[in-house]
Amino acid sequence: MKRIVLAIGLVLAVFGFNSAAVGAAEFPEKTITIICNWSPGGGQDTVSRLIAKYASERAGVPVVVNNVTGAGGAAGVRFAAEATPDGYTVGIIGSSFVARNYSNAEATELSEIDPLAFFGPDPGALTVRADTGINSLSEYFDKIKSSPGDLMNGNDPPGGSSAVVASLIESTFDVNMSQVPYKGYAATKAALLSGEVQSATLPVAQVSEEHKAGSLKILGVTSTKRHFKAPDVPTFAEQGFELVAGDWRALFVPKGVPYMRRMVLEDIFLKTMMDPEFMKAAETAGYVVTPMNSVDTLGAINNHDQNVYPILLEAGLVTQRKK
Repeated sequence: MKRIVLAIGLVLAVFGFNSAAVGAAEFPEKTITIICNWSPGGGQDTVSRLIAKYASERAGVPVVVNNVTGAGGAAGVRFAAEATPDGYTVGIIGSSFVARNYSNAEATELSEIDPLAFFGPDPGALTVRADTGINSLSEYFDKIKSSPGDLMNGNDPPGGSSAVVASLIESTFDVNMSQVPYKGYAATKAALLSGEVQSATLPVAQVSEEHKAGSLKILGVTSTKRHFKAPDVPTFAEQGFELVAGDWRALFVPKGVPYMRRMVLEDIFLKTMMDPEFMKAAETAGYVVTPMNSVDTLGAINNHDQNVYPILLEAGLVTQRKK
């Protein structure tokens, strides 16, 4: 009797293994959709479409982008996290995903998703219109202290990356930047260029070309080193203002996607990001690509959480899930 049970167990084990292998071999069979949680034209959208373009060639099926916006980026993340866990829906998150967990009770938590691959960092910066006549961080801080409200700062809604950067600048250096929220980087940049606001805390990649052209001036980068797209711009620290902040991006899938499918997706996207042609295209667009697998991505997000939580707490940006 024991031999019969053992034999049946072995048959089932082999059958199960073969089924998984066959399932992986047949996946993907249809279009994969990346849910971008910010509006078209912004950094998240640009990165999503760049990944989709090159991943399509590797996946053998179309990879497309669907923008689902709202709630400071939380709506798109929730949409992707609650999608059917079949591997055909992939989400993208940035540093605001972590910050939003401490300001929005309805925000998707890390435990509700499975990180897939890390794209890279996107250092923050403070930029002003050239016609303000401001040429340094010291001049900017002097101006907003002496004439409160004269300069308005464009940034994301509360919880968004550029809003967090602005809030950290305010709390760290005891200033009021007169924040004006916009729906993503594209809208913020448009407001800055039109003169609706006079400064913005957008990442370097968003404003580097206008900085070179002279219509905008990046005053400082909130990174440990200068950005390759604006090597003439000193960091905050180089100017005597200690602050490191900014964005990063990573892909994820909903909880429940079969293991073999997750592995296939991780392989597709990781190899896409490591492809020299992709990395060159990303660099041209102004992005630094530092690909990581799912395990390392999870670790990076947890490390970011641990590092940024005390800063958010001190800045008064923790209203939910206090530790």
